[in-house]
Amino acid sequence: MHWRRELSWNPRDLAWRIAVLFMIGSAVFAVASFPLYAQNVDPGIVGTTFVIGSFMFTAASLSAFVQVITDREGTKVLLWQPDRKLWWAALVQLAGTLFFNFSTIHATIDGLSTEQTNHLVWAPDLYGSTCFLVASQIAWHHVCGRMWCSRRNDCEWWSAILNYVGAIFFMFAAIAAFTIDTDEVLNATIVNSGTFAGAICFFVGAYLLLPQARTRTG
Repeated sequence: MHWRRELSWNPRDLAWRIAVLFMIGSAVFAVASFPLYAQNVDPGIVGTTFVIGSFMFTAASLSAFVQVITDREGTKVLLWQPDRKLWWAALVQLAGTLFFNFSTIHATIDGLSTEQTNHLVWAPDLYGSTCFLVASQIAWHHVCGRMWCSRRNDCEWWSAILNYVGAIFFMFAAIAAFTIDTDEVLNATIVNSGTFAGAICFFVGAYLLLPQARTRTG
């Protein structure tokens, strides 16, 4: 498979916007969870960084949902398509990003008790990660048609499996983020490493959504 993608500027193209918005959101999450940044930058700024990344994810997921419900000519919209796997994947993923919005925004609030943190930050994060995992499973089944397949020359297969692995990393991070005492989570190392690894997987998976770079001849 050719890994090189076309890095052009084409904001009018919906597929391009989906890929780029997911890449930006993933990159922002990767930066926010990177130890040198997370441990040395003001917590308020780190929290705001996560908020920005979550809104990039929401914009990308909303665009992906619009792409699914709109016909190829871009003239007809059908909101209700429960018989389509991609419709469910896009809808569940969009719901997951909204949970991330809720979680990251509340994470920037100072003075929350342990119970409030788990209710307003941890729980929505867990729900969002669950949505991402479910959406990835649905998308994976759409690509394969069964539980497992190997299509290493197919960029859609690579994108699906990378998103699936990224969702698993996000789930590990979400579980480990449970607050056991004020400002103390279950396992901060897993939270940061899981978020970072998941964001990298999402970044590469989104990158593969871009058109393949043209091969130069002559």
